[in-house]
Amino acid sequence: MQENCLDERRAALRTVGLTVGYGRRAVMSDINLTLERGRLTCLIGSNGIGKSTLLRTLCAFQPPLAGQVIVDIAGQPRDIATLSPRRMARQIGVVLTDRIDAVNITVREVVSLGRSPYTDFRGRMTDDDRRIVDESIAMVGITALGNRKIHRLSDGERQKVMIAKTLAQQTPVILLDEPTAFLDYSGRVETMHLLRRLCHEGDKTILLSTHDIGPAADVTDRLWHMNGKEIVTVKNTLHIRKYLENALSLQTANSKNALKV
Repeated sequence: MQENCLDERRAALRTVGLTVGYGRRAVMSDINLTLERGRLTCLIGSNGIGKSTLLRTLCAFQPPLAGQVIVDIAGQPRDIATLSPRRMARQIGVVLTDRIDAVNITVREVVSLGRSPYTDFRGRMTDDDRRIVDESIAMVGITALGNRKIHRLSDGERQKVMIAKTLAQQTPVILLDEPTAFLDYSGRVETMHLLRRLCHEGDKTILLSTHDIGPAADVTDRLWHMNGKEIVTVKNTLHIRKYLENALSLQTANSKNALKV
C-alpha cells in the first residue's frame, strides 16, 4: 500500500502505516497515502468496501486501529490524534451524506456555523466573520439564496450550502463523503466542477468519495481506488481516464454475468 515518495512540502495530509476499521476488525491495513496540496482526489470503490470508514478516520471522527494521520500546520507535520477538536476544525472540513432535516434556519445561518471554530463561547461573530460567510456563499454561487429557509431548497442547493459552510471554516483540507449522492446528473457534474475549481483557484486540498465514475474522470487530479486488498493510486488525467474506463468495463461485465446466474 505504498505510494510513490512525494516532496513532503506538497503534502497537506498523509497517512503512515494506517489501519482503519471498527473494534478489532480491520477494514484495510498499512495505508500510506498522500493528499497533495491544491489537488482534487477522488476515492472510489464498491459499496461496503470501507470508503466512509477511511474518511471518518482521516477526520478523527473515529480512531485508527494503528498508524497515524499527519496534517501540515504552517509547515509543521502534526498527528491529528494530538489536536484538540477546535484545532482540528480549523484544519479539516467535512461534508457527510446526511440530509439536513432542520427547518426555520436560513442558508446564511447554516453557513455561519462554519465560523464556530473561531468565535467566542457565545458564538458571536465579528464583521470579518460575516464577510467570510458572505464570500463563502458567493463562492458556490448561492448568494440569492442567503435568506431562504434550508428546508425549502433542492438537494443540489442544500449540498452547495454545506460546501459553503465548510468553506467558511477556512480549512486547508476538505473531505466529502458521496457529495453527489442525492443529485441529478447535471447537479453531479456541476458539483464536481465546483470542487475542482476550489482546489485549483482556492488552493484547497479535497478528497471525496464517489460512485460517479463519469464526472470524476473529467475533473479529478488524483484517483484512489479501494479494491478490498489495497488502495491503488492513479495520477495523470490520461491514466485516470483509462483506468476508470477499464474499471467501468469490468463492472459492466460483472453485472451481466450476475444477471445470467
